[in-house]
Amino acid sequence: MTTSLITSDAQALAVAEDLARHLQGGSALRDRERRLPHAELELFTRSGLWAISVPKAYGGAQVSNVTLAKVIARIAQADSSLGQIPQNHFYALEVLRVNGSAAQQQRLYAEVLGGRRFGNALAELGTRTAHDRTTRLTRDGDGYRIDGRKFYATGALYAQRIPTSVIDDDGVQQLAFVPADSPGVQVIDDWSGFGQRTTGSGSVLFENVRVEAQDIVPFQSAFERPTPVGPLAQILHAAIDTGIARAAVEDALAFVRQHSRPWIDSGVDQASADPLTLHAFGRLNIRLHAAEALLERAGEALDRAQRDANADSVAAASIAVAEARAISTEISLAAGSTLFELAGSRATLAEHNLDRHWRNARVHTLHDPVRWKYHAIGNYYLNRENPPLRGTI
Repeated sequence: MTTSLITSDAQALAVAEDLARHLQGGSALRDRERRLPHAELELFTRSGLWAISVPKAYGGAQVSNVTLAKVIARIAQADSSLGQIPQNHFYALEVLRVNGSAAQQQRLYAEVLGGRRFGNALAELGTRTAHDRTTRLTRDGDGYRIDGRKFYATGALYAQRIPTSVIDDDGVQQLAFVPADSPGVQVIDDWSGFGQRTTGSGSVLFENVRVEAQDIVPFQSAFERPTPVGPLAQILHAAIDTGIARAAVEDALAFVRQHSRPWIDSGVDQASADPLTLHAFGRLNIRLHAAEALLERAGEALDRAQRDANADSVAAASIAVAEARAISTEISLAAGSTLFELAGSRATLAEHNLDRHWRNARVHTLHDPVRWKYHAIGNYYLNRENPPLRGTI
């Protein structure tokens, strides 16, 4: 099966809409039974959407970040796990754009245009902080060897390459684009989170894994100068949560229209006429629309930072994205919970699996603490302090 080539923002949005309608049908069942979406991912990849951020100079569409965020949000609305699986794929492509050599860009972008998926092996368990790394990269002749263990490796289970954060002999962090079929690589399906159940966010074990020098891209330096790498990662998280929120609101609307009964004191014959229900749906939709608007605004700021990366433009993008992350966190959790308050007890029946929206939001929004985003946003506006460059804001 060949991979389609998307050439414009409009085409990317249209393809995402068609694909999302197809993916939505089985999303509740895949979540309930934890059916890993191998076939669905193939459709997703062959649609050309995994290559939409490849620069035009290398044959890609180089869509705006507004479009990229809308695509991820739309897929996440259909199936939030499928919306999250490519998050680190696009993150790795941005690291490649910012820090890769021309030869590395030419080769790896061509792989993506040909339908290859990148996963990730970044985070580790048992370190002092979430950003500490112990996985080692050691010189071996004209190449290197990798030893270590990773967790939260979203997408690695489905990937042809696994971009892996490693510490070299000088203590500097690099990103190794490791072929998934390399001897000594073991991808372990041990993700047991109660949400985002089919993301494959489990472990990757590296035992004396050979990696070629051409597959090592500088990583740490992307956070030692102003680059859009951090806000690019974060806007994708905001898009996933916004998609989850949209799905929860749409399902709540449909359930109340079709199944719910009005409360006896409302004095109306239909739940859709209950004045307190109308008030609650009004609040939900306002907040959802605000999240979608802030997501688009964040994409515009990130586009500006990519065109001209400097301390001011990257800080402005980081703050805009942090604002989108904050509100998308809140509305995704609120929508997933309020759904049951408005729909009633019948909505809790297992056959509907409507709790997946809250479970998915609760798990995904734990990626990094939103409380620190409010701190960074307040510090930026009040004290004119730029947020840290490390990429978590």
